[in-house]
This record gives sequence, C-alpha cells and structure tokens, in this order.
Amino acid sequence: MGRVGAIFTPYSPPEALRDAARAADEAGLPELWLWEDCFRESAFATASAVLAWTTRLRVGIGVAPMPLRNVALTAMEIATVERLFPGRLIPGVGHGVVPWMEQVGARVASPLTLMHEYVPALRSLLAGDEVSTTGRYVSLDRVRLDWPPATAPAVMVAGEGPKTVRLTGEVGDGTVLPGGSNPDRVARTRELALEGRAAAGRDEAHELVVFVSAAFGGDAARAQLAGDLVRWTGSADPALMVVGETADVAAAIAPFFTAGATCVLLQPREGETDLASFMANVGVVNRLVGQG
Repeated sequence: MGRVGAIFTPYSPPEALRDAARAADEAGLPELWLWEDCFRESAFATASAVLAWTTRLRVGIGVAPMPLRNVALTAMEIATVERLFPGRLIPGVGHGVVPWMEQVGARVASPLTLMHEYVPALRSLLAGDEVSTTGRYVSLDRVRLDWPPATAPAVMVAGEGPKTVRLTGEVGDGTVLPGGSNPDRVARTRELALEGRAAAGRDEAHELVVFVSAAFGGDAARAQLAGDLVRWTGSADPALMVVGETADVAAAIAPFFTAGATCVLLQPREGETDLASFMANVGVVNRLVGQG
C-alpha cells in the first residue's frame, strides 16, 4: 500500500508546531503536511522550521494559493528550502479559497487559466530554465533562478472539480484531493488526473494525495469530528471520516489506497489538544498499513 502521514492544521497556533513536528518525526511518520490558510500561518516559514527541528520527516505544503503569490516568488521559496533540506520538501499549489482571495484583491476571473500558466512556469523555473512567457496572469521576462535546486522537487497541485483535476494531471506532478472525500471520489479523481496526463503525452508516475479526517477514540471523538465535518463540508457522512483505535483506522483507510491514493494524510479534529498523541497514533497506523 501507500504512505500514511498527518496534517498540522493552522487551527492550532504556530507555537504548537514544534512539539507536533518532533512527535511526528519520533513516530516515524514519512510526511507531515502544512496548510497556508488565510489568514493564519505561512506555509514556507513553517515548513522551514519543521525541517530544521526534525531529521527524517518530509514536509508537504498543501497548498500555497497561486493567486496570492507571484510564481517567481514561489519558485524562490521552494528552491531555497529544497537547497537547505534536499529531498524533504513536497511543494503544493492550488486555486486558493475564492472569498479569501477576494478579501486581499487577488481573486482571478479564470482559476483554470491561472493554473495552466502558473504550474508549468513554476516547474520550469525549478528545473533551472530561463523562462519568458506572457499570459493572462503569468508574465516573466528572461527569469532564471540563481540558486535552483540540484534536483527539482515534484510539484503537487490541488483540485476537486473535473476540469481542475484533469488539469492537475496535465501540468502537475501529483494531485492533492482535500478533505471530504470517500474512496469512490478518490477513484474518480485518479481517473480524471490520468486522463489529463495522457492528453498531455506524459507517462511519468502521478501521485494522488488524499486528506482524510481522523480521530482516535470512541463515541465522543466521533461526535466532535462529525461536528467539524458539518462546518467544513456541510455533511457528517460517516464515509468522510475514520474513527477508532489504530487498527480500526488502518482498516478504514485501506479502501482509499485501493481506489488509487498513493498517500493518505490523516487530519486531526479542529480542537485537538494532544497533537503528540495524535502523531504517535498515526505512526502506528502507518506501520500497520505497511504490513498490510
């Protein structure tokens, strides 16, 4: 099967991150992912801190909003972190939440056009190329990074709707599917992403990273997680969350891998106060899945 990692959500304050990251590293998690939700915490500042505090952990950014960041700046951020901590950063970009982008004057009329222009430019810059392009949203004139990564990291791209998911397959190195998904949706997402990849004539492997809401415990944990899901997605569908002891959670996420996920990231409850225990439990789940 694939990998099981965890998410540190920005609902917890930045000062909680160090202990959570160290707990994730000690638990043997392969990946810890961070969000750049407006207006909470910066993705690249937190990623750099986590990488400095830990020794093995890979850190994913899921995701940095493209409308908020000039593509050259995003390339500089990724390249700098990648050179400081080679092979341990998993950068991700996405449309951004439309109301937040509107709040800061960054909303674009065509998010698909932005993605179509932005991601190829970002990947070319990270490959060390000189890039000149004039598009609706991305314009670069002979831009080349002075310090590109020795090896360009794979760029993950978030998508949910069919057109967006096809485009993530076409332009990205992997697709990030946010929370609120069941295995059937994972299977449809994989199929759409691979359609986009085939249309672009690309045959490299394509990652599919899926966020799944999780809680370790009994009925009280289930009730709290259901409340979170109603706020986030408008639904408390039991298929959208996994709850129980570590063996229960490992069994519950197996269908996501069967559906095509390469990495399942467990997302804690919004009010989770014992993140160290959550990370330790995710580490157990990762080992159980690896033995499956």
